[in-house]
Amino acid sequence: MQCPHFDAGECRSCTLMGQGYAAQLADKQRHAGDLLAAHPDLRWERPVASRESGFRNKAKMVVAGTTEHPTLGILDAGGHGVDLQDCGLYPADLQAVFPVLAGFVTRAGLTPYDVATRRGELKNLLVTQSPDGELMVRFVLRSQEPVSRLRKHLPSLLDALPQVRVASANILPEHKAALEGEQEILLTDADSLTMRLNGIELHLRQRSFFQTNTEIAAVLYRQGREWVDAAAPASVWDLYCGVGGFALHCAAPGREVVGIESSPEAIVSARTSAAQAGLDVTFRAGDATAFALAAERAPDLVIVNPPRRGIGPDLAGWLEASSVRHVVYSSCNAESLARDLAAMPSLRPVRGRVLDMFPQTTHYEVMVLLERAA
Repeated sequence: MQCPHFDAGECRSCTLMGQGYAAQLADKQRHAGDLLAAHPDLRWERPVASRESGFRNKAKMVVAGTTEHPTLGILDAGGHGVDLQDCGLYPADLQAVFPVLAGFVTRAGLTPYDVATRRGELKNLLVTQSPDGELMVRFVLRSQEPVSRLRKHLPSLLDALPQVRVASANILPEHKAALEGEQEILLTDADSLTMRLNGIELHLRQRSFFQTNTEIAAVLYRQGREWVDAAAPASVWDLYCGVGGFALHCAAPGREVVGIESSPEAIVSARTSAAQAGLDVTFRAGDATAFALAAERAPDLVIVNPPRRGIGPDLAGWLEASSVRHVVYSSCNAESLARDLAAMPSLRPVRGRVLDMFPQTTHYEVMVLLERAA
């Protein structure tokens, strides 16, 4: 994949841009293998390749420029907007949405936020696309002042983009490098976007996390389900469950499944998905480590999908000392994964797989199946 913005030095977010994709994937497999080389029983599955371009389902666009001529993309070192509406990471039908949104910024009189002067209102546009082509559009604002104009002009946006299912205003009053704030104001009747994966409908609300590569996320959940079903546990915990992807995929008759997530927004999404699918899964909002440490009994199998920092010593120590027979660990950072595995020597990695969630960068997802030593 080649990118004119990378070649011109305007955007270097894709650090591997221009390198052959086969070499990228091989390097990621090698990196994971080197980090986990201390585990001789680990058998690697074939890595999962992604599309090289057009794979992102979410655009996080900084808005700059002027109301009449807004840019959607990133800021350069001087705080000026670099327009990335033609970024090759987005599929063509998502790219086609950006000029319409830029025109709406002008029509609704939304002033882009200027970092240097700390003036203006519209900071970011966050756009998520479902597998069915529906959209969630979030306007990240400095204050509620433009919300009335958003409501007034929203019908014109929905006419131009009928695939918009959810629209909202997110309020981020602080001057800081952040994508979104704590307050969300819904502008449409619908409050969730349906992400249909492997026959399961996951309902994504505005501040819920979802993987940015839908096709690889589908493989990730299928792989997790395959390993869980092979272990045949009677009880499963899905810690850091997000909107419930692993928990819902692993639900089965006679199997007790519990999902734990710190985001109440994500738990609302997960419960909605479970209810509509008729799946018997319990979801609770809370800290994963605190939940495990306070539990009266351990399940047969635990799934963990933590942020980049990993599960940490407390949860790793609990798993090591527990009666848990199997762990499915999905990690977006193989270095923290390696540290956590070293803290759980009784749980041996026996299966592993690299899934390229983030082509053109050094990042990837890696899953391992741990089995308690006899």
